[in-house]
Amino acid sequence: MCGIVGYVGPREATPVLVEGLSRLEYRGYDSAGVAVLNGGVQTRKLAGRITRLRGLLAEAPVHGSCGIGHTRWATHGAPTERNAHPHSDCGGTLALVHNGIIENADVLRTRLERAGHRFVTETDTETLAHLIEESAGETLEERVIAALDHVEGTYGIAVVSQTDPGKIVVARRGSPVLLGVGDGEFLVASDASAVLAHTRSVVYLNDGDVAVVTRAGYRVLDRHAQEQDRAVDDIEWDLDAIALGGYPHFMLKEICEQAETVRSTLRGRLLAGEGTARLNGLNLTPAQCSRIRRIVIVACGTSWHAGLVGRHILEELSEIPVSVEYASEYRYRRELRIPGTLTIAISQSGETADTLEALRAAKAAGSTVIGLVNVVGSTIAREADGGIYLHAGPEIGVASTKAFTAQVVALLLLGLWLGRQRGLSVDEGRVMVTELLGLPDLVARALQVESQVRALAERHADARNALYLGRGVNFPVALEGALKLKEISYIHAEGYPAAEMKHGPIALIDENMPVVCLAPKDSVYPKVVSNMQEVKARGGRIIAITSEGNGDLGRLVDHQIAVPASSPLLAPVLTVIPLQLLAYHIAVLRGCDVDRPRNLAKSVTVE
Repeated sequence: MCGIVGYVGPREATPVLVEGLSRLEYRGYDSAGVAVLNGGVQTRKLAGRITRLRGLLAEAPVHGSCGIGHTRWATHGAPTERNAHPHSDCGGTLALVHNGIIENADVLRTRLERAGHRFVTETDTETLAHLIEESAGETLEERVIAALDHVEGTYGIAVVSQTDPGKIVVARRGSPVLLGVGDGEFLVASDASAVLAHTRSVVYLNDGDVAVVTRAGYRVLDRHAQEQDRAVDDIEWDLDAIALGGYPHFMLKEICEQAETVRSTLRGRLLAGEGTARLNGLNLTPAQCSRIRRIVIVACGTSWHAGLVGRHILEELSEIPVSVEYASEYRYRRELRIPGTLTIAISQSGETADTLEALRAAKAAGSTVIGLVNVVGSTIAREADGGIYLHAGPEIGVASTKAFTAQVVALLLLGLWLGRQRGLSVDEGRVMVTELLGLPDLVARALQVESQVRALAERHADARNALYLGRGVNFPVALEGALKLKEISYIHAEGYPAAEMKHGPIALIDENMPVVCLAPKDSVYPKVVSNMQEVKARGGRIIAITSEGNGDLGRLVDHQIAVPASSPLLAPVLTVIPLQLLAYHIAVLRGCDVDRPRNLAKSVTVE
């Protein structure tokens, strides 16, 4: 959601800024722009894609070795050239880019207009430029710090000014910003992918940090202008991880990578002889484990679906009651102080605003909090008491695929570890370890159904609605399959517990309604077959996702796709794969922008 890039060094800034912005396209955006210092502030911006910005800069180039750039996902004001970032003050002496939301923007705008400031956009961000303009201070950083004292909300900002040339001032609260440390040059970005072509060394800023970046180096300050120490971290992945590698879309690439990403999540974490998992990053002692009385999972979107799968896993293996909460709702509920609560915050990016605030609310209520995140150094990873990194590698497609299966695998590891701490026998643990060690190969086999799914997509690409049904641990998979179809093909789809279908949704079923039924071999398989009979009786078109060796459903269903058989708790990692592929191929057939679906952003850093 939105993207920030900055550069100061010996080179021309514009090519570096545009290249960095292009690496942030996956986050979702609707306008883009750059501002470069060269005597004054020269700005180029427009509504539309980076390719159009390149064309604009070719026609009207800007030169200079210090500048900032931005991709905007509209919140306040339509996606127009006027509302695109960077924004300026009245005199055009500074330029500012911003991720986040200024919650008191209307109040600030009214006060600033009364003081004579002229606003030209509908955005909340413009208030920051005018606040900095009127703030007292000899340096740009002093004026930025003074201005931010009046701001309520979240921000990651980068500011340049002609009165303080060769300098970028950066600040963050609730929206990620990092510094890239190069050889005689420095970069600013909201995401490490934007700096990776130039350096693997980054400094992650904490909430409340203000950084001053020049060609000579950088300083990190707190809100009282006191210098702070921040570690320099190394990015572990390289540019190949964010390249298409011959695939037509990142989403397909990431679906097809899942055998390897599952292997990466498991790597070094299974102890076969002891029948348990090694999860040192949890920072939980055996004594702390024995005191856990309940688990609360907080997450949003696809991560929430992984949490629902995790509830079955954790309750089955550890016998601890688990509740799964939408982070956006949890953070506004009165949180009860219940001793022995463990909270698990799940987020691919580690920056999801609602999940981060839910984490903070849980900690304030006295809960121990662990994070399941994919991005090393992310805010949730830093603020949690411990956690599990997914090691799934960068996920570029907006619709999450490999992060979901990695989250489920991480929850399987956590369930195994907790179970062994709380009474799961060594023999039971060894069986689980053996199954997990074989899971990457099962995923590879599940991916071989793609040709069948592609043919199936051709039959259903014209559907206007779809229903996804599952029971037990596969009900969340039905939710996830429906979400994928909605996200990238714009077909209305809903996921339901299969037995709940007859309590309302059955009224929608007719010969034009595809109904996807998750029916792997498990204890509720006969019940799912009964539910499919109910759909068949109403003329619905049934697509069954079943498991090998589960018998032929040909007389009952219109289409069936079999994934490898597995134990029930591992099944969601396999049954979700045909649903990911189905959504992908239907979206391609419908001519949709698969990797950048409309209105969506990869990392949601606003409420």
